[in-house]
Amino acid sequence: MTTTNSSVVRTSRGLSIAGTRITLYSIMDYVHADWPPKLIRDRLNLTDQQITDALDYIATHRTEVETEYQQVLRDAEEIRQYWEERNRERLAAIAALPPKPEQAAIRAKLAAAKAKLSQQ
Repeated sequence: MTTTNSSVVRTSRGLSIAGTRITLYSIMDYVHADWPPKLIRDRLNLTDQQITDALDYIATHRTEVETEYQQVLRDAEEIRQYWEERNRERLAAIAALPPKPEQAAIRAKLAAAKAKLSQQ
């Protein structure tokens, strides 16, 4: 469904800048961090028209966009927690492995450098 604004379209990812993979939710991250439009435009490599249209759309539909943005943040946090929990045991097992022989020499050099710094 295309909105009345030609630069903002609804895709399977949600509200997006037409012709890009950039969602309005990505722009909202910068809006919430109080970035000026020029810096957002440069950071996301958008045209003046694209950033203007996106910010106008956000201003006009603030409640709808903010609601969707908060849902995106909740979903991202759930996904992060899922993978953190799923990988917790694996990461602990990796951390418990003895260092590889090629790493042992590097670790010895680091330990010697730290010891030398602590003596100074």
